[in-house]
Amino acid sequence: MKLQNKQQGKTESPLAVGIGVGVAIGVALGVALENLALGIGVGIALGAAIASTKAKKEDDGSDD
Repeated sequence: MKLQNKQQGKTESPLAVGIGVGVAIGVALGVALENLALGIGVGIALGAAIASTKAKKEDDGSDD
């Protein structure tokens, strides 16, 4: 599923949104732990996992 963007009909994939949110959380975590690279890596992994889980749940729910 893709989200409709208001900029000239472009779409955003849930994976891109999830990774963006994950990077934001990861940067905050990295700054708090004084290890920015680790925080970004963990954030990307966390965001991708959340986005793929959400996309899978939406795909499973649409079959009913």
